[in-house]
Amino acid sequence: MSFLFATPDLMLAAVADLTDIGTALESASASAAATTAEVLPAAADEVSAAIAAVFGGYARTYQQVSTQAAEFHERFLQALSGGAGAYAAAETNNVEQVLLSVVNAPTQALLGRPVIGDGVSGAPGTGANGGAGGLLWGNGGAGGSGSPGQAGGNGGNAGLFGNGGSGGAGGAGQAGGRGGNGGWLNGNGGSGGQGGAATTGFSGGLPGRGGDGGSANLFGTGGAGGQGGTGLAGANGVNPVITGQGATGSTGTSTFNSATGDAFGFNGGDGADGGLNATGGTGGTGGSVIADGTGNGQAGNGGAGGAGGNGGAGGTGGNATALAGSAVAAAGDGGNGTNALAPGGAGGAGGNGGSATAFAGGSGFAGFGGNGGGGATGASGGTGGMGGTGGNGGHGGLLVGSGGAGGAGGTGGAGGLGAGGGLGGAAGGGAVAIGSLNAFQVVGGQGGDGGDGGSGGTGGTGGSGGAGGNGGAGGLFGAGGAGGNAGVGGHGGDGGGGALGAKGGNGGNASRSSVSTIADGGFAGDGGDGGDGGDGGNGGSAGTVGIGGSGGLFGAAGNNGTAGTGGTGGAGGGGVSGGAAGTPGIGASSDGGAGTAGAPGNNGLPGQDG
Repeated sequence: MSFLFATPDLMLAAVADLTDIGTALESASASAAATTAEVLPAAADEVSAAIAAVFGGYARTYQQVSTQAAEFHERFLQALSGGAGAYAAAETNNVEQVLLSVVNAPTQALLGRPVIGDGVSGAPGTGANGGAGGLLWGNGGAGGSGSPGQAGGNGGNAGLFGNGGSGGAGGAGQAGGRGGNGGWLNGNGGSGGQGGAATTGFSGGLPGRGGDGGSANLFGTGGAGGQGGTGLAGANGVNPVITGQGATGSTGTSTFNSATGDAFGFNGGDGADGGLNATGGTGGTGGSVIADGTGNGQAGNGGAGGAGGNGGAGGTGGNATALAGSAVAAAGDGGNGTNALAPGGAGGAGGNGGSATAFAGGSGFAGFGGNGGGGATGASGGTGGMGGTGGNGGHGGLLVGSGGAGGAGGTGGAGGLGAGGGLGGAAGGGAVAIGSLNAFQVVGGQGGDGGDGGSGGTGGTGGSGGAGGNGGAGGLFGAGGAGGNAGVGGHGGDGGGGALGAKGGNGGNASRSSVSTIADGGFAGDGGDGGDGGDGGNGGSAGTVGIGGSGGLFGAAGNNGTAGTGGTGGAGGGGVSGGAAGTPGIGASSDGGAGTAGAPGNNGLPGQDG
């Protein structure tokens, strides 16, 4: 469309002319209404009355249309008048901007700041400082917030009249920016930026300090200090991953005396130690024996499991056989599993007992199952980091003005969670006993006891709250600023849960081929105890309060900051149930006795509040 030029003076003149026209029309309509709205009939006949009614109706319709036209006329005048005012305001504003540009250009080029106008604020995430306000009149620009690992920008200073800009918030682990100073003659200092929260990988995991408040010059209040950053949360307890495997122990050998019929088996070798990052080696199998005639036979026991992050499993006991005659043969017991060494490691399984076989006149006793190793306590949670220190308040105006309040201390980091305990090692089973060809007696092996579950790890202690910043000093006629409040202590980490105790080993069965043979089943093993829950971590202590600023000659000192609260203690981990007892062995003569279930673990104690 074509360019249009609006002249507010001509538009206002048109408004005045249209107003006069509207007034004249309203006056004419009012004068005509009295003589036309109610027309008297020319005669008393019906035709005259009808004609008068028609003309009266025309008059009333005209009055309605006139009223609507007057309303439209009024709205049109309002729109025209408003448009003239808008054009006039726009032209006035343009004139102001042109004048300000002309006035500000020299000082902007020479000093980097205008004569009148606010300073430019720093962009978020840049950490740029805020621009200074105009030399004569203008507020300082706000500092830009910092990116991770970058401090917040400082607020810009004001000119002769104006307030200082606020400091930008610090990035991760960095300090907040300082508030800008107030105007040389009159103006308040800007507030300091908040310190950045502690983050792993930045500033050694430490939180940022709050920025100091800007000071007033002659008249004005000092700016408040920024709050300190939040402390780093403690790492959760993590149980290591066990990958390696220790070597298996050697297999036991055996000897036989043909003159006496005696036989002896050597124990299997213990499993090799695997270290904290590996499972201990499995114990070797015990040596097997065959006793003859009136001789006795004793098989070797399985070797114990090797030490390691996870406990090594016990070896299997050697088998025993009693041939015809009155020979007695006892099978070897399974080796015991070892306790886990690494946090949260599982106990080693107990080895199974060796089996026993007896023939005519002989007796055989099956080996007992080995006991399972205990699970290790879970890893503890890490301690939370201390909160950042609050910034100090700015100084009040030298003549009149109160000091700024100190910034509050940052909250301490929460303690890490404790890890769960390791599982108890499985129990070894009692071996079977077999009586053949009128054997005298056979007894099944007793099941081993299940390993106890490991306790949960302790929760980490919460970090201490940060110290509050000090209040700024007051001017000659001014009170000191209040000290910053102490930071709140971090929450203590919850304790880890206990691990289940292992089930007891089953008793071995005893069978026979002749009713004359005594065949007793083996006893069941006891279940392992459940692991206790880990204790909750203690809450962090509160930070120290900021000191109130000193008052001026005619002003009171500021109050110290309010004491903070300590962090709440973490909840204790839950204890778990113990392992069930094993199943008694079944014997042709009598069954084995029952085992006892493991005791449940206790719940962990809650941490103390800071």
